[in-house]
Amino acid sequence: MSGGGELIVSQAVDPEIGPGQPHPDAGARSGRSGRRRSLWGESFARLIRMPAASISLATLVFMLLFSFVGPLLTGYTGDELNLPIANHIPTMDHPLGTDEYGRDVLTRLMLAGRISLTIGIASMLLSLLLGAVLGIIAGYYGGIVDSIIMRVADLLMSIPGLPLLIVMAAVLSELKVDPSSRIYIVMLLLSAIGWPSLARLIRGQVLSLREAPYMKAAEVLGLSAASRQFRHLLPNVMPLLIVVATLSTASGILSESALSFLGLGVVPPNASWGNMISAANNLIDFQQHWWLWVPPGVALLITIAAINVFGDRLRDVFDPRMRK
Repeated sequence: MSGGGELIVSQAVDPEIGPGQPHPDAGARSGRSGRRRSLWGESFARLIRMPAASISLATLVFMLLFSFVGPLLTGYTGDELNLPIANHIPTMDHPLGTDEYGRDVLTRLMLAGRISLTIGIASMLLSLLLGAVLGIIAGYYGGIVDSIIMRVADLLMSIPGLPLLIVMAAVLSELKVDPSSRIYIVMLLLSAIGWPSLARLIRGQVLSLREAPYMKAAEVLGLSAASRQFRHLLPNVMPLLIVVATLSTASGILSESALSFLGLGVVPPNASWGNMISAANNLIDFQQHWWLWVPPGVALLITIAAINVFGDRLRDVFDPRMRK
């Protein structure tokens, strides 16, 4: 303290650096503080460190490329008939053989994967959109709105999903619906039975979050109800949405395959993994023409297993109880 009342702060100077020069550790300290990642970055880093998650993700990427890019590389269209080589064993020209019409099984397997994956992903997105919106509205407003939405969800959940799909698909068969149109109708049917459970999960999350301090602050600031719901509540339930969406995709693919196996989902000339596996219904094909039904069964098994493993690892990553 000087006589004039000024406060003089002395600055420690490293004798080897000199005044005004940055300390060599300053960059490291700032680097360490700058490397602090968000929840999403930290979660992704934890995810890729899990061997099961990395393997399952690589498998899913491969199946997507196999189904959507593969048909462009085989040299076959998948629907060209070549009866002289019908039911031919695998060869160099046809690595997975041919079917009863002489069509290349490998190409049809890829095209079938394209349809099965598209139906699974599209039905998941539709059910996710519907379930998330209705779940947030029901949990946020409560009262009569909550009661109406939840009673509709309870009604749909009380009906077994697969029998309901079979009945609806049988009606489509009786109405002679065009095979191409059936693909879109199957997507809508799967979405209709998928959203209630998702809406219940989101509603439960919203009920626990709507009284949080940041929601009270948003209300005090005069933000609209829609802004509070979709700018503040929705991001906080996003981890749950991602996990449920992943597992719902596997459920959608399995349901479509079951319907197609029974001849009620995707029907010829369109191929899906389910209706390709239905070749095993024929005893001769089951015993002598294994290449007609084993490859789609293996593709379906690998895809569903990879989705479920990846979904489980996502759940572990986003579960607060799993964080150290």
